[in-house]
Amino acid sequence: MVEKMHALSLTRRKLLELASAFAALPVIAEAQPAPSGTATAAPPSESAGSAVIDVDRARAAPIPIAIPDFFGGAGELAHLNHDLAQVITNDLANCGLFKPINPAAFVAPAQAFEQSGVPAWHDWQAIGAQALVTGRISGTNGDSVRVEFRLWDILPQQQIQGTAYTTSVKNWRRVAHMIADAVYQRLLGEQGYFDTRIVYVSAVGPMAHRIKRLAIMDQDGANLRYLTDGSWLVLTPRFHPKRAEIAFMSFAHRQPRVYLFDLTTGAENLLGIWDGMTLSPRFSPDGNSVVLAATRGGASNIYVVDLATGRKRQLTDSGAIDVSPCYSPDGQQIVFNSDRGGDQQLYIMNADGSNVHRISFGEGRYATPVWSPRGDLIAFTRLGKETWNIGVMHPDGTGERLLSEGFAVEGPTFCPNGRVIMFWRATPARDASGAGRTSRLVTVDITGFNEREVPTPTDASDPAWSPLGA
Repeated sequence: MVEKMHALSLTRRKLLELASAFAALPVIAEAQPAPSGTATAAPPSESAGSAVIDVDRARAAPIPIAIPDFFGGAGELAHLNHDLAQVITNDLANCGLFKPINPAAFVAPAQAFEQSGVPAWHDWQAIGAQALVTGRISGTNGDSVRVEFRLWDILPQQQIQGTAYTTSVKNWRRVAHMIADAVYQRLLGEQGYFDTRIVYVSAVGPMAHRIKRLAIMDQDGANLRYLTDGSWLVLTPRFHPKRAEIAFMSFAHRQPRVYLFDLTTGAENLLGIWDGMTLSPRFSPDGNSVVLAATRGGASNIYVVDLATGRKRQLTDSGAIDVSPCYSPDGQQIVFNSDRGGDQQLYIMNADGSNVHRISFGEGRYATPVWSPRGDLIAFTRLGKETWNIGVMHPDGTGERLLSEGFAVEGPTFCPNGRVIMFWRATPARDASGAGRTSRLVTVDITGFNEREVPTPTDASDPAWSPLGA
């Protein structure tokens, strides 16, 4: 089971350089009041025809929104006029709750309101826009940039958001994601999730000699970088809730163990010395500890490791295989899967290991549970005889719903607002060698709506969604 992977050409120094690039670049934001004489946003109930609605209504009827190219960028910044607008457009379109209007339909460019300070309302109403995003770019050199954006509610004819961001030019994509988050939150009333990243396992090569590396990218697939060099098999990376750190399982030196990876320095540190293998780590909501499974003999039990002291505390001792633990958002409970009842099912216990009770009772085996950041759902993998499913249920086991089905679908992870799940989907091989088998990352709304593939240059599995802004 343990096999050293072929090393790639990236040097350790290069990996450290790449990892250090993940240190969060500062973004200074400042509010931009509405132009003089322009109405500011009224509550939706007081604004007839307002674009401000809830998520459920947007699922049924996505919000028509116009996002013309920004203006003002010149010289080295000229490309940002289009690029910023395009990233915002893609973010909003991909979530399925907005319907960006084709720019070919625009009556006039966004610059048309520059002199008066307000949009030409009737021009945007004529093409069916309910909301409009406009933006201006300025900068004194090629190192920094100021991006000002405004969000307009077309029918009530008012500005409902205005913010200016100042940051490094190389951070422009993050600013675009932050603007998309601001639009999402202002129009739907919930926090967005576009200014986030995904860590996952990238795989290349034949099945008998698979090279697997930790990879990290923006949630839309951009800014991909590799964190490990493929010398050893890696699995199940998970983000720290507050620091630039990842917990993952590595087969380094033929010893399957949990490691911590510092995204700022590139340092990898072994999480404790254990008699058997350690696997399936997750951080506690406060970030002070890691819950994981550790094997001994034929059993696997759940432990908590305090990160400050290294102290280990055993939570289960059933003699069964207890794995894949995940805390509830308040840190009071842990969900995990276990075969203690004779078949692999989901169980919940208190954070101290007490009050263990089963919550899954459907057909098939259950695995990889993860608690929603909202606390209202637990996502899981259900393994059937012919196909697998990604599903959700309430923490008491009621309301089970299957969202996606396939030959092999596995490993759900929630976005920060709990509205979208990412998982990985594998296709069957053409022959015994594994030829033709692929694995890809996929997202789906928690209602089963808007399933779509997330682009990666290689096979991908084991995704984990970062906190917002991480």
